[in-house]
Amino acid sequence: MKDSRFSPLEEAWILFFILGVVMINYPFTHIFNKVTTFMGIPLMVFYFLVGWPLSILVIYLFARNIKNSETTEGDLDSDGEGS
Repeated sequence: MKDSRFSPLEEAWILFFILGVVMINYPFTHIFNKVTTFMGIPLMVFYFLVGWPLSILVIYLFARNIKNSETTEGDLDSDGEGS
């Protein structure tokens, strides 16, 4: 029987989801809403151009690791040893 508690990887997934939601809301967007530019790109646009692909990369890595951990758990017998 599978334990109902979250694995550490799933707990980190939840933490990064909450962090991602916070980073696209008021306090962080207000910090980057400046007139200054970085390499000719307004700071707010640069924040989203870097932050959005970075968050997609984090989601991809977590999804891949969770899938791999579920696959290896399914290969174990009920006594916890491989076949």
